[in-house]
Amino acid sequence: MKKEKPEIGLDVSPALETGSAEELYKWLRDYRVDEVECVTPDVAGVARGKVMPASKYIKESEVRLPISLFMTTITGDYPDINSEGYDVDADVYLTPDIATARAVPWANDPSIQIIHDAYNRHGDPVPFAPRQVLKRVIGLYAEKGWMPIVSPEIEFYLTKMNTDPDYPLEPPVGRSGRQSLSNQAYSLSAVDEYDRVIEHIYDYAEAQNLEIDTIIQESGAGQLEINLMHGDPLKLADEVFLYKRLIREAALQCGIHATFMAKPMEDQPGSAMHIHQSVLDSGTGKNIFSNEDGSASELFGHFIGGQQKYMYDACVFAAPYVNSYRRLVPNMSAPVNLEWGHDNRSAGLRAPRSSPAARRLENRVVGADANPYLAIAASLACGYLGMTNAIEPRAEATIEFEHRSRDLPFSLLGAVDALNASKDLKTVLGEEFCTIYAGVKQLEHDEFMKVISPWEREHLLLNV
Repeated sequence: MKKEKPEIGLDVSPALETGSAEELYKWLRDYRVDEVECVTPDVAGVARGKVMPASKYIKESEVRLPISLFMTTITGDYPDINSEGYDVDADVYLTPDIATARAVPWANDPSIQIIHDAYNRHGDPVPFAPRQVLKRVIGLYAEKGWMPIVSPEIEFYLTKMNTDPDYPLEPPVGRSGRQSLSNQAYSLSAVDEYDRVIEHIYDYAEAQNLEIDTIIQESGAGQLEINLMHGDPLKLADEVFLYKRLIREAALQCGIHATFMAKPMEDQPGSAMHIHQSVLDSGTGKNIFSNEDGSASELFGHFIGGQQKYMYDACVFAAPYVNSYRRLVPNMSAPVNLEWGHDNRSAGLRAPRSSPAARRLENRVVGADANPYLAIAASLACGYLGMTNAIEPRAEATIEFEHRSRDLPFSLLGAVDALNASKDLKTVLGEEFCTIYAGVKQLEHDEFMKVISPWEREHLLLNV
């Protein structure tokens, strides 16, 4: 007997209780699901993969994609990289992570998406696939008896439809019929202006069994922030990956765009993806950042020290595009330093006021445009290196640091150079992955340098 389809989406959770492919296949048949999206994130965090009829997916022995999938620039080009199988564009094999199966609530027919991991022809995980890079870092923590915990906060802009990239983006018209252009941070009225989009976000999130902590109005015109619950880094990276697509679809349903560009409008603040990080003892479940008496532990200080020493080298993961560095300028709500302080939002590394059990460090450098898997992996890698090498942090920042010296690269090219020179970071993230990623980013920078901007025509055409 055919079961009724919910008004929005499909509740996939019953099929995930055992975590078995057989249960999922049975569920697909029972609910007469039409399509399955076999999805894997590329280096940009873009959803790549195949869509196929559910009946074919159940029978399919393997799903393949070319290895170049993980070497693609944001413009669709490919750098010249020496890597096994790259010259002939060999196949990689996609294996589903059943726990990631989610409805596709905006689809016209009953559909689900499943995030897949990539394996090579030898049956080994592809080391430069973003999910695998994060798994590698989590594995290094596990070897030490540690379990990292993260909680991302994602900022994004709602804008008018923009069909011609030559024209600047503009905030959308809200339900009042007016276009917001001013700073209305934390305003409930400003949130209500976009209640239709937010309702779609909540509906889609519920259909995908995703939790939202809060949604708030940020500083920019039409800028919102969504906060996620804390948990396992891979699970939360998956959720950010899913949320980005979900939010874009919710906006499109309302006739506007949602963008995660780091700096979409020149006169508005940029968008960040702040990452709260803590580490538990795998055996006891206690926060290793706190001593038994509730004071901060040495490991907490070393985690901070690692972020301060290595985040410059890892900046290319936190700020992965030319546009990212338009956000990282003084006096535009984004820290350009790697100072740390308790409840100090002008510092790049903030320790929020919390109980000893919830002691954590917030990385405020990461942009909303970052690939969540790679940004979380890189930030945790910096903390790992700090703890394993007992790196002492700088003295706590107790003043406002907005105008202090810069601790981050000035450009994408500088960030690529920093990664190429960082032996320690390559050891943690993987040498081959870092080489490929740096090559991708170098090519993106070179492609951007071919573009002549309006600023150049305005000031150089008749004056130089």
